[in-house]
Amino acid sequence: MSIAEEMHALLTAAFAPTRLEIVNDSARHRGHAGDDGSGESHFTILIEAEAFATMNRLARQRAVIAALGDIVGERVHAVAIRASAPGASPA
Repeated sequence: MSIAEEMHALLTAAFAPTRLEIVNDSARHRGHAGDDGSGESHFTILIEAEAFATMNRLARQRAVIAALGDIVGERVHAVAIRASAPGASPA
């Protein structure tokens, strides 16, 4: 299972999102800091879930990072997170 597939499974289980996109940005960072050559070092996550309705931007990002366990910082160098509740603007 790829890291993107693993992230998708973890976030789906944690938040039952109405929208979830995981974009592998690793090719754009080839040769930069954090590029380990695996092709799975940098990602952007766009997630929309009702669970975020009462959370501020920082709380949403912390919740997503917590749901990903050891992936962020251990197995992936960088993750950009745009999390929102249905009907709200991503942040």
